[in-house]
Amino acid sequence: MNQMTRRAFGAAGFALLLATSASFAQQPPPVRVRGTIEAVDGGVLTVKSRDGSNLTIKLADNARVSIAVKVPLSEVKVDSYVAVTAMPQADGSQRAIEVMIFPEAQRGTGEGHGPWDSRPQSTMTNATVTQTVTGVDGQVLTVKYKNEEKKVIVPSDATIITTKPADRNDLKPGVKIFIFAATKQPDGTLQATNITIGRDA
Repeated sequence: MNQMTRRAFGAAGFALLLATSASFAQQPPPVRVRGTIEAVDGGVLTVKSRDGSNLTIKLADNARVSIAVKVPLSEVKVDSYVAVTAMPQADGSQRAIEVMIFPEAQRGTGEGHGPWDSRPQSTMTNATVTQTVTGVDGQVLTVKYKNEEKKVIVPSDATIITTKPADRNDLKPGVKIFIFAATKQPDGTLQATNITIGRDA
């Protein structure tokens, strides 16, 4: 391969890298949706979001529909994989607002800790329960994600839920839904591959 050929390949590779980088940079961020279904037209939902805006959501062909249902705190056991919505406390612990038990097939989903939009300053921790004991203020969980641990206080007014399989027939006007990561489409609509119904949770 002569020097001119090498330069041509190098330039082509660099251009491809730039194009790929630009493509990734142009990908819109995922959209989180909390709202109420107002209308259903086949695989298209009209949703009134929590902030009052109207959204058009198209279900992907392989979209998974689940229903969130309340369960007793006793269902949270050592080795349960959970998502904890909480408020950070001055001592570094987390005071749970809601604990969701993931189905076993979803173990590892979104593992980690970070800010959440349930309430101002709220957090979300997706982790495995390594210890559960009864404390003065409620059940105390120790949860581990990656190489970190968090202490979570679960008061009596915290909501404990899990999810069960559902289907598109459960998506009806008046139903409250949550979509973790909808994808914005060029026409301004959103596409969802996973949608959760909040029937009693």
